[in-house]
Order: sequence, then C-alpha cells, then structure tokens
Amino acid sequence: MKKIDKSRIFLTKNNNLFSCNICQNQNLVLHNNSLVCENGHSLDLSKKGTLYFIKHGVNTEYDDQMLSARRRILQAGLFDGIIDAVGAQLPDTAQTILDVGTGEGTPLVKLLANRSAKDIAVGFDISKAGINLATQLESDVFFAVADLAELPFADKSFSSIIEFFSPSAYEEFNRVLKPNGILIKVVPASEYLKELREILYPVDSPKRTYSNEKVVDLFMEHYPNAKRVPVKYEWKIPQENYQDLLHMTPLHWGARPEAQAAAIKQSFQTITVAVELLIVQG
Repeated sequence: MKKIDKSRIFLTKNNNLFSCNICQNQNLVLHNNSLVCENGHSLDLSKKGTLYFIKHGVNTEYDDQMLSARRRILQAGLFDGIIDAVGAQLPDTAQTILDVGTGEGTPLVKLLANRSAKDIAVGFDISKAGINLATQLESDVFFAVADLAELPFADKSFSSIIEFFSPSAYEEFNRVLKPNGILIKVVPASEYLKELREILYPVDSPKRTYSNEKVVDLFMEHYPNAKRVPVKYEWKIPQENYQDLLHMTPLHWGARPEAQAAAIKQSFQTITVAVELLIVQG
C-alpha cells in the first residue's frame, strides 16, 4: 500500500486528533487527499503521507548527514535501553501517543513494536528532512511537520506524550493531554555520551561536561509531583557504526578539527548512555 493511502486511512479513523493550523478549529474531515476544517482551510497530504502544519520559516541544526547517522546508530540499538525504560512507564492498555520532536522516527517505531503495535501514534518534528526519513520506516505511525509551540492537535486528544531529548511547551502539552494522561520526558544526564565529550573537548571546555539541572528544575516547576527515574547503561559500539556515533549529535560541530580527526582514529569500544525520565501522570 502506498504511504499516502495508509495516511488517508489513518486520518479517516483519527481526524479527531487534529486541529486547523490556521484557525484552530477542531472539526476536521478528510476530503480526497486533504484535511479540511469547518472554515474551509485545508492541508494536503504529501506523497510521503505527511502533513505540513508550519506557517513560518524553519531553521534546524539537524542536516541530512546527521539524521542519516542518527538513523543508523539508533537502528543498531544505542537507545534501546531508553526505549525499554519509557515503555515500562506506559500503561499496558492501548494508548494514543504523541511523540514530540520525533526526528527520524526510530525510537517511536521501536517503542510501538515492543508494545505489539497496539497503540495509535503521531510523531512530529520541525525538521522536514527528519520527517521524510521517518516515513521510510515500516510502521503505522502518522508523521507530520509541526512546531511544538503551536501544536496542531485537538484538546485532550492524547493519552500519552513522550519526548526523547526534545524541547518542551508545557502549556500546549497540558492542552492536548487527556485527563489522567501521562507525560514522559527523556533528558540526558551528566554522564551521557561522556566518552565522546572527553575525546572531542579538552578538560577546560564547558562542552566536556553536561548538566540538565535547568531543564529538570523547569519541569518540576510545572509538575511538582513528577517522578524521576534514572537510566544508565554501557552500550557496545558496532565498529561499522563508530563514525555514525561521532556525527549523530551536534557535539562534533564545536570540536577542533584536530580533535575530530583524533576521535576518528582513537575509536573506543563502549559508550555510556545515561538519561533521566521525568514522568507525570495527569
């Protein structure tokens, strides 16, 4: 089945999840290959089966090379421990999931596969390149290009919101999350990819270390009763994916050329994955 046809089926069944990006009307219907609101505004499905909700110019740091490297290293399993930890926090019952900043889509698709594909899921990102890459994955996820500051989704429409290293818009999250819904935010901990930081940056560089204190504090301000769950493991790097690891994050951009060259030559065998799950049940 063509991707656009799969998306048409999804929108026919789940048009109630969306709102108009022009007037915020929440009564939308699928007409041919367009999602149309009561006021006549319409969005056309792309050939890849996606919707483009953004009304302004977009600058994103994730280029095609970085996204492709990220796809390969995540397919190899770098985030599998994180995905398992997120899945353990979700209810056993089928969920309607919103993945914020889905990127190239691998974490969400793996999460759904682990849950026997029983959930309805939408993944969105501001990066059109990331979403185009996400549509190449074999899944029933609906992918869209959207801005988290102006979520094109209906009020109280999702039972679960997840974020893998994405920025947040808490007022918008509260609006689209169902009563008693769950929000799970994944943030890097201080030891996240520490071997990579240490090989790319000198001891006196601020990029050699990392703190998520401000991010966590802001989350806790919004959700004082939130639960914090640490996740840490060592991941054995497939050597064919070593350079993908170097290029999957913006870390390499700020490193000196000689440090980048040294990192390529001085490959290491394992990498530390250390994150924290911030979890709140509505």
